[in-house]
Formats: sequence, structure tokens, C-alpha cells
Amino acid sequence: VQLQASGGGLVQAGGSLRLSCAVSGGTFRIGTVGWFRQAPGKERDPVASVPWRGGIGHYVDSVKDRFTISRDNAKNTVYLQMNSLQPEDTAVYYCAADPQRRVGVTPSSAFDYWGQGTQVTVSS
Repeated sequence: VQLQASGGGLVQAGGSLRLSCAVSGGTFRIGTVGWFRQAPGKERDPVASVPWRGGIGHYVDSVKDRFTISRDNAKNTVYLQMNSLQPEDTAVYYCAADPQRRVGVTPSSAFDYWGQGTQVTVSS
């Protein structure tokens, strides 16, 4: 399974970005997809996750009501719509896939497949 993240950039506080993650190569192996972020000097933390087929997204408290995770199975793509961005959202964002279907926000240790990161920078 390969994942390719894109869509990062520089945005002012209050702005929006949409990240995309193209998934290829054996999507039948995937149970859950998720987005993570890592700020300089910090650990890679979960942001949101959603079952690959069916089900709803789950979010960490800091992004609830601002971020939306979605997937288009026909296009094998996962999205993260980020609204009302704040400087504390600045990080490298990663998409990942987990063979197990999970409910709830899932830690990074559960994910086997990772894309390269995409930088999101929010200026104040």
C-alpha cells in the first residue's frame, strides 16, 4: 500500500486548507485511514481517522468542529478539510493506513502504511 499526501502550504490564521492523500496498491488491505501531524520537537500525534469503507470520522478534541476527514473510495483518496486554522496547527501532516477497521481516534503505532508528510504553516 502506498500513500501520497499533498495540499499543504502557508495560510493565515482563520484560513482553510484541504489535504489529499492518494492511496494505491492493495487497498483491500486497508481497514482504517488517518491523518497525523508532527510539530518541530514534538511527537507525531493523531488528528483524525475514519474507516476505509463506511463509518464516520473521529477527531481529537483540538480539531473538532474545525477539521473534517472524508474519503472517496472511487478515487482511492482521503481528504482532510481544515478550517479556522490557527498557528498551533502548524506541523507536518501525514496520512496513514491501518489494516484493522477501528472506531475512534487511533494512535500512530497501529498504522502500518505511511505517506510522506506535507507541511502546513499557519501564520498569525
